[in-house]
Amino acid sequence: MRVSLFIPCFVNQYFPEAGIGMVRVIERLGHSVDYPKGQTCCGQPAFNSGYWEEARPLASRMLDLFEASDVVVSASGSCGAMLKVFTPKLFANTDREAPAQELALKTYEFSEFLVNHLGVTDVGARYSARATFHDGCHGLRELGIKEAPRQLLRAVDGLELIEMNHAEECCGFGGTFAVKFPHISTSMGEVKCSSIRDTEADVVVSNDSSCLMHIDGLLRKQGRPVPTKHLAEILAQT
Repeated sequence: MRVSLFIPCFVNQYFPEAGIGMVRVIERLGHSVDYPKGQTCCGQPAFNSGYWEEARPLASRMLDLFEASDVVVSASGSCGAMLKVFTPKLFANTDREAPAQELALKTYEFSEFLVNHLGVTDVGARYSARATFHDGCHGLRELGIKEAPRQLLRAVDGLELIEMNHAEECCGFGGTFAVKFPHISTSMGEVKCSSIRDTEADVVVSNDSSCLMHIDGLLRKQGRPVPTKHLAEILAQT
């Protein structure tokens, strides 16, 4: 099939390796990749802050960009949830409600696409390390993604998956939450970092680069860094 990539701002600006990894994995599985040009913010920061009117032009742009796509795969559980869950709410009872619903139905987070849509858990990856996985809140709570990334990681040759304590607790980033409540955000992140260190993992993996940015910054500030990688980066390794 032809897969359209939705690459959120964080990945585009700071973590392009995640997008590159997605392309490598999808093409390795025999599918072609399309990247609709002109992608900008999907409107989630404004939507989450209550500025729905300001969010609609951005979200509407995404509807237009992916109108002709057969399937849309997101590099982020957070921004994927914006397209799949919140954009239909944003356009409820408007003339764009139907396109929003159509986009939601064909949008998948990366691990969800591989496991639940393609039925693939072993993508032929090889990566020797002890890894622990962080569940991003939107992917876990809005999209219900829990087992898919773990199934993919367990199938990676040479990788040992070690579950951390409090795996489902928020890392404290939360987008604008980290800006509005920095002290609370930092405290939540320190609990997450403690759980990561207890696993003695070689690498922290997640399907949200924004969470990994927050975790990586706190670990470095504590002087006890642990490499962080998007799930796609691990799966791209052979």
